[in-house]
Amino acid sequence: MADEYTHGHHASVLRSHSWRTAENSAAYLLPRLKPGVRLLDVGCGPGTITTDFARLVAPGEVVGVDASGAIVAKARTDAAPLGLANLRFETADAYDLEFPDESFDVVHAHQVLQHVGDPVAMLRELRRVTQPDGIVAARDVDYEGVIWAPRLPGLDEWIALYLRVHRGTSGEPAAGRYLKTWARQAGFSRVASTATGWLFENDEDRAWWGGMWAERVVASDFAATAQRLGLADQAMLERIADAWREWAADPDGWILLPHGEILAGR
Repeated sequence: MADEYTHGHHASVLRSHSWRTAENSAAYLLPRLKPGVRLLDVGCGPGTITTDFARLVAPGEVVGVDASGAIVAKARTDAAPLGLANLRFETADAYDLEFPDESFDVVHAHQVLQHVGDPVAMLRELRRVTQPDGIVAARDVDYEGVIWAPRLPGLDEWIALYLRVHRGTSGEPAAGRYLKTWARQAGFSRVASTATGWLFENDEDRAWWGGMWAERVVASDFAATAQRLGLADQAMLERIADAWREWAADPDGWILLPHGEILAGR
């Protein structure tokens, strides 16, 4: 089952992925981690969260998997100097994992289920490789719930375009609100739901987030897909990029990205 990743792996996209840590992106899971836990990180990207997990559960084994062989190679290269003997990265299809049943105590997926065509099928596969008393942990943003100030017309254009592009490839950009539903449909009997957010508002955060999106909206696969689907032209993308730069330069700039989270057990 082939899913098209909306953003691709342009440098602007990887900058946002590499910013993520267990603390800023998986705090809801941390109390459940302890030394000796065996953990699978699905859709690990460049592996920054994965390496944090490896430190936390050592000597327990941590395996990071991603559909992109190039990104797995980057994760291996970046992790090599850390000398984490309990960590490895592999290329894998999360719909059809090459692990036996009940292989892991914890299976984690961050910002993954929003990008797949059949999140319920994927959750069933994650459930299969989880121990009977283990947990599947998932966290996804809800782009329909994003709020920001000031209300620049270019950012209104951005969110409307983002939702259409994302749904025009594969996945659900409002995934955060559906994680509980999908987990129940996948056969989990115990689903604990929480919610947290990413807030970007100080000068440094605005420069980073706004600058990242100003580049991403014109240079990443998002831009190419928006034009291929007939949803935007270059002038519109440049207008949105300018709005992000304007937002980043405004000391009143503020944006909140809400996330849904689940800890699901059999």
